[in-house]
Parts: sequence; C-alpha cells; structure tokens
Amino acid sequence: TKQLSPETTIETLIPDVKGNWDALYRMIEGGQEVVSHNMETVERLTRQVRIQAKYRRSLEVLKVLKQGGLRTKTGIMLGLGETKDELVAAMEDLRNSDVDVLTLGQYLQPTPKHLPVVRFVHPDEFAELREIGYELGFDYVESGPLVRSSYHSEKHVFKGYGRKVWEQEKNQVHV
Repeated sequence: TKQLSPETTIETLIPDVKGNWDALYRMIEGGQEVVSHNMETVERLTRQVRIQAKYRRSLEVLKVLKQGGLRTKTGIMLGLGETKDELVAAMEDLRNSDVDVLTLGQYLQPTPKHLPVVRFVHPDEFAELREIGYELGFDYVESGPLVRSSYHSEKHVFKGYGRKVWEQEKNQVHV
C-alpha cells in the first residue's frame, strides 16, 4: 500500500497478540506510522471488559511498539464504573509506556448482552481529563463523550500538533 501511495498515512489497530512477541515484531515492520492498541478500561475492570486481555501485557505491547520506533495510540472508554483516580493511574501507566496519543470516550452499551453503562460522564469531566493527559505528557489527547479511537485520527499523526494546540488554548486570554 505504501509503495502505491507513499503519501498515505497508515494506522493499524492491533490486539495484544496474547504475548506472542514474534507476531508483534512483525507488526513493527509493517510500514505504518501509527499503531493503536486500545486499553479500553482501567486495571480493576480489565477482566470484566476485556475477557482475554491482560492490563499489564497491553502496557508492555504499547511499550515494545514505541521502542520499535512507532507512534503509539490507545483508547479508554469511560462510564463502566471506573473512578477518576483509577483513570489518572491508567493514564500514568500509559505515559510510563511512552504512549503518544490517548483517546477518551463514553462507553455505550451496544446490545443488552454487553456490560451496562454505569454512568454517563459529563463533558466537563472529559475536558478535565484532557488537561490531565497533556499535563502528564501525552502528545495528543482527544477526550469527549462522542470520541472513539479513530476520532480525528488525521491529527494524531503529526508529532506535537495536539500539544501545540493545547498550549495555545491555555495561553489565550478569555475576556
């Protein structure tokens, strides 16, 4: 694909490969600019939300991808019963794995067989978490009720773009 259209940006969304590091290393050599692996939730809720996944293994996947020279991205859904402290701890874990891009969005129950929504998160809370994300050092943070992992993905590619916009917003004088 890159050979046919070199200007095309490629982002791949991958599973945690269940610890199969050979498969992960092959993904690193895939030619993409961004690799996304969604954490989906905080550590305490991982077993309920992601039955086969392991929180620490997912962090390791993201860290290995970053060490492979790739721009890394992950997403967390809010409204499953997590606390603010748990969210901040997860964000800190992600920064310790050197993740570049974070998306935070409202969980919506897709069918009655899926986990129910515990609460709808207010937009002000999403805005606060965006601020916390930038303060922790993420390069790009999308945070809002309608945000999904691919939301504004064209902006995630450019290193420094989100941080630059955030810094400009913080420096604006509001009258």
